[in-house]
Amino acid sequence: MRQNPSFAMTDVAELRRLIDRNPWTTLVSSTDDGLVASHYAVLLDEDRDDLTVVGHVGRPDDLIHGLGERELLLVVQGPHGYVSPGWYGDGTQVPTWNFVSAHLTGVPEILSTEENLRVLDRLVARFENRMPQPRLLWEPPNDPDYIERLERGTVGFRLTPTKVVAKRKLSQNKTPEVVDTIIAELSSDGAYANPSLADEMRRAHDSMRSAR
Repeated sequence: MRQNPSFAMTDVAELRRLIDRNPWTTLVSSTDDGLVASHYAVLLDEDRDDLTVVGHVGRPDDLIHGLGERELLLVVQGPHGYVSPGWYGDGTQVPTWNFVSAHLTGVPEILSTEENLRVLDRLVARFENRMPQPRLLWEPPNDPDYIERLERGTVGFRLTPTKVVAKRKLSQNKTPEVVDTIIAELSSDGAYANPSLADEMRRAHDSMRSAR
């Protein structure tokens, strides 16, 4: 991802927030047969305060990616959306796409069976806890034999990135008045309404304004 200093995202707390809110990621590897991409949910490692993530892949994706043997690129995609030139006011303008994204690169560590089971348990709990009657991993009708068979079909990993490139392109190069207009349009019920992107823009620009 080509970086632009004006859009660079380097604050670890903000990057952790991005990962936590957008756990569905893309895993990319360069193999002898070319590029390979897969899609899996990840979580921040609860024992670390950096950008280390944990997750799993289903077999045989571990072999396809060479998991644990070669570098892996993990792409985190945050809120993104179309920005119309009509929102800029009069004058020559072109449309653009605002977005927040992070690329984490490193060689993953393969988890033990016990660690993988803990990650699987956390993943289920993370998303099921919002349900009115959560179906947690170790609760009936699941039984231990079923869970252990399930685990054997997966490979858990921990990725501590050795390279991080993150970008928050949210109209930082526009005037405050134009930014406010874009946020208002994204917050409306218009054709390109995008409340989550509006929230990210509001958060980023409030931080910029308070730092001035």
